[in-house]
Amino acid sequence: MSFSIEGKTAIVTGAANGVGLAIARHFVNKGANVIFADMDEEQLIKECGEAQDEGNVRYFAGDLRERLTMANLLSATLDAFDRVDILVNGSRQMMPSDPLDIEDDSVERMLGQNMTTALRMTQLVSKRMIKQAEGQEEGQVGAIVNLSSIAARRSHPSLLGYSVSCAALDQMTRSMAVVLAPERIRVNAVSFGSLMSASLKDTLREHADYRDDIEAHTPLGRIAGPRELAEAVQFLSSEAAGFVTGQIMTIDGGRTLLDPVAAPAH
Repeated sequence: MSFSIEGKTAIVTGAANGVGLAIARHFVNKGANVIFADMDEEQLIKECGEAQDEGNVRYFAGDLRERLTMANLLSATLDAFDRVDILVNGSRQMMPSDPLDIEDDSVERMLGQNMTTALRMTQLVSKRMIKQAEGQEEGQVGAIVNLSSIAARRSHPSLLGYSVSCAALDQMTRSMAVVLAPERIRVNAVSFGSLMSASLKDTLREHADYRDDIEAHTPLGRIAGPRELAEAVQFLSSEAAGFVTGQIMTIDGGRTLLDPVAAPAH
């Protein structure tokens, strides 16, 4: 069974930088048509170039917390490539929380960004997938992959909002997998640990000792590279994973096999 996504059309949100950008670039390299979607238009232009009328790359800038923006993103995708086969919900927000501060709204904000936006995108795009598959009697209709975190299963006081939003995203993944299974649309998530993203690189420059801490709490003894996550997302998007749905694939070097509750997730 092939891992190929060549010729497929994918929307990748959160694609201006970090993990989302790594996945979008990887998909382009594997021959997919890719819409890079993010709020940061300046960074999107930097990464994608200003050309919008040729090749297999397009970008879309807008706040995907707004329903109209989501609809416009789907319309732009269809205008460019006529269909959508893959959705990667990679737009994520991570911020500290104060569990005892009643004025702290970080939980609501991260639930909105990390779970609700992904849910609404899933609802919107899956309807289009179902419509374009009318008359298609067999084969995969679509694949949706959510980006989650091992923080969903760990307890760290300053990550309350992030942990709660990731746990909610994991459950949404399972629920939508059941809902969309009769339509032959698969929904999965990738739950990752420490990944050498741009933000982690910045953190390690300021706190060099964090690297030792991360590696000490990771059985494989290193930090993952973005390509390792991108390849997992490619697998879940491809027909090679045709009988995989509702799963939370953990990519963490074995970190969740250990039990140091106080170890930060970085």
